[in-house]
Amino acid sequence: MKLTKFLATITLTLGIVGVASAQQMQAPPQGDQVDQLDQLLDLDENQQQEIRSLLDEAESQLAPKEQEAQALQARLGDYVGPDYDEDLIREDASRLGDLTGEITAETVLLQSRIESVFTEEQRQQLDDAIAQQQQQMQDLQNQMQQQEGQPAQPTQ
Repeated sequence: MKLTKFLATITLTLGIVGVASAQQMQAPPQGDQVDQLDQLLDLDENQQQEIRSLLDEAESQLAPKEQEAQALQARLGDYVGPDYDEDLIREDASRLGDLTGEITAETVLLQSRIESVFTEEQRQQLDDAIAQQQQQMQDLQNQMQQQEGQPAQPTQ
């Protein structure tokens, strides 16, 4: 259960941080992220400002790493072919692994820093919201599995 909670918290953090993925998904504007947290947890003005500051700092640290990671992924794709250079592939793949680790560490640290801004009551509200979201996802998965097990309804 602790691992599930940790993974759900990380997932929530990634949504909050809006870390750009390899597919270059666009993150919502920072104001939207803080506003969503405010609606969920009723943050005071100081908390909102501190979270904005944390997000700004994380974005400035993560953006160059994310861009480099995306460039490395693209370059690795370009290496595919009969005249490949194994050393070059391994060098870029190793750097991509290092970057991924750095991005993950910064994301976990950001989540911890954000959670330290919350009161104990707000942390409990967040835990409850995560548990509710997990239950909804589980219910949806169960529904989908049940539908797959049922014969298809003929169309008329």
